Amino acid sequence: MTETGKTIWQLFTTFLRIAPATFGGGFAVMPAMEKEVVEKRKWMDSEDIGDVFAVAQSIPGAVAINSATFIGYRIAGIRGALAAMIGMLLPTFCIIVVLSYVFLQVKDNPKIEAAFLSIRATIVALIAYAAIKYGKKALVDKASAVLIGVTVLLLFVGGSLIHPLLIIAGGAAAGIVIQAIKAKLGQERSKELRQERSGKVQEQIFDYMI
Repeated sequence: MTETGKTIWQLFTTFLRIAPATFGGGFAVMPAMEKEVVEKRKWMDSEDIGDVFAVAQSIPGAVAINSATFIGYRIAGIRGALAAMIGMLLPTFCIIVVLSYVFLQVKDNPKIEAAFLSIRATIVALIAYAAIKYGKKALVDKASAVLIGVTVLLLFVGGSLIHPLLIIAGGAAAGIVIQAIKAKLGQERSKELRQERSGKVQEQIFDYMI
């Protein structure tokens, strides 16, 4: 097996293991992906996978499938994307088919209903953990903190009225504007420092001549 073929096989088996071992899907699966891809396999660093998760959430489709596909593509191109996507889909598809049949048989059982109540609470905890963990990485400066605060406020106030695509597009536009302002301020500050250094040099020359 070639090195590329080995990598593609590893992508497939990696996501084949991740899919059935994580509950809650979407955000809840992100810590498991990061542990496997960043810490164990060393395929990507934490900043790169954070960008992948951000893009995966910004486009239509399931976050877990999108993330796996992006990761696979980053590592091994189109074949890597297909291997990661199939690895993520296959066990989930098989499990949901079996569970759908079983659930129809036992859905009225009080113990099953109690179990699902507990599962919902656990999933909320997993999603909250992922949100806090990746929120820390997104919180890089004061501007990002303000942007996060404004976005959360918009979601609470008008989450049912504002389309998520508009919020994502607004965040992207805000990021571009913030970066442009930072670049301009940085250039002005650099100019001030050069003028300050030039003034000091002139003073030193003048003192020397005297």
